[in-house]
Amino acid sequence: MLRIGQGYDVHRLAEGRRLVLGGVEIPSPVGCVGHSDADALAHAIMDALLGALALGDIGQHFPNTDPAYAGADSIALLGRVVALLAEHGARVVNVDATVIVEAPKLAPHIPGMRRRLAAALGVGEGDVSVKATTAEGLGAFGRGEGIAAHAVALVEVRGGA
Repeated sequence: MLRIGQGYDVHRLAEGRRLVLGGVEIPSPVGCVGHSDADALAHAIMDALLGALALGDIGQHFPNTDPAYAGADSIALLGRVVALLAEHGARVVNVDATVIVEAPKLAPHIPGMRRRLAAALGVGEGDVSVKATTAEGLGAFGRGEGIAAHAVALVEVRGGA
């Protein structure tokens, strides 16, 4: 059986924070504000995977009130989500994601993101799509106040859900 899930994440941007997307640190004067490393791309993908099997969301599995996740590596957390899927007889088929941010330009970093994400997901790089776009100067994202990521994941469940 095939199941699809969608995920979304958003973070404010602030000076003095690292910008980590898809497990890749990107040179930037601003980074995402959050309890973990605030990797909005990895978070959206985790929510898409959890949603595909109706297993809740990352806030339930990795609450921002738990000190254990302070500064956590989101790629490691993504690996834990993939392991949870396996416990439910499921595996990732593919992921398609879009990041919305005005700056910095992400195109040079997308191959690295795809490599890191594919490794964590247990799939080939050709099974992970990462795209980047801007908000064309509109709203909070267009003013450079934040970053958002959308993701869709296809998951195969052996023997039904």
